[in-house]
Amino acid sequence: MATTNSLFIYNNTSVLDALKKMDNIRRKLLIVVDESNKYINLISIGDIQRAIIDNKGLETPISEVFTAPKTVASDKQSFEEIKQMMLKIRCEFMPVISSNQTIKKLYFWEDVFDKSQNRKKAQLNLPVIVMAGGKGSRLKPITNVLPKPLIPINEKTIIEEIMDRFVVAGCSNFYISVNYKAEMIKHFFEQLNNEDYHISYFQEEKPLGTAGSIFLIKNKINSTFFVSNCDIILDLDLSEVYKYHRENKNIITIVSALKHYKIPYGTIKTSQKGQLQELIEKPELTFQINAGLYLLEPECLDYIPENTFFHITELIEKLKYTEKNIGVFPVSQGSWTDIGQWNEYLKLINE
Repeated sequence: MATTNSLFIYNNTSVLDALKKMDNIRRKLLIVVDESNKYINLISIGDIQRAIIDNKGLETPISEVFTAPKTVASDKQSFEEIKQMMLKIRCEFMPVISSNQTIKKLYFWEDVFDKSQNRKKAQLNLPVIVMAGGKGSRLKPITNVLPKPLIPINEKTIIEEIMDRFVVAGCSNFYISVNYKAEMIKHFFEQLNNEDYHISYFQEEKPLGTAGSIFLIKNKINSTFFVSNCDIILDLDLSEVYKYHRENKNIITIVSALKHYKIPYGTIKTSQKGQLQELIEKPELTFQINAGLYLLEPECLDYIPENTFFHITELIEKLKYTEKNIGVFPVSQGSWTDIGQWNEYLKLINE
């Protein structure tokens, strides 16, 4: 649980450092304060995502990415009034502010409301394709026995963890691409008998790649739909991805994760005649990487060749040369876990 002080951030903090702080304390909302810890505003993950989408640099101070002043409670309001405010805007936490901008108290959603009352109430009702047919070679030897989708994460399996995040967003119609140990996956869901999952399977007779296999259900999908790899866990608001996708009239939206890499050496830039231009000691580089989750319009299926090995990245490249919009929706490094490799899988289990 984040403490009050751990949620504080200053006006001149960079977008990148704000993202890292959110990852460190596992929150999507921070309190912007001045040097005296007096309240200024709130900054959300949505503010930062919009700044990145608008191509603002990661070194931009957060004071430049604020939206209008966000809703907060007054210390003159009753607990019941504050509770109703929280319920209306479904905020992660609600600061209580005095007339001189002092933060008197914080109410966290999980402390105010019953655990069964989910904060996110999106009802997208979009089909979801889960690519669950791979051999999971990076997770051998366990995948010699179990297919990757059925590897456990505490009380659930990988594929349940992925699907449940869509269920929370109101998506219950799943199309699961199977191949390796397909009967074991089907038997698992038959025994599980989860009423939140409405599952259809499709299976390639030969390897067709991540997009080539989707062609098999071309006539079954006629609305916007998600495609998810079966080795990623993403902590994000799916309704925000959909909102961005619709507002920008994208034919496809790629979810990206900001990945940080620390160079363990000093780097050098030179000018003409080898003259030193810049020396940076152990710089950190940040890239947007493909997170393995996509939102597509059904017309994308028209660009997939029949019965041909074709990856979704090839589809994206093909669409790139059309006049259609291809969007990228960013999430923080801590919001994305690639559980298709041992070190990340074990890290997730330990957490």
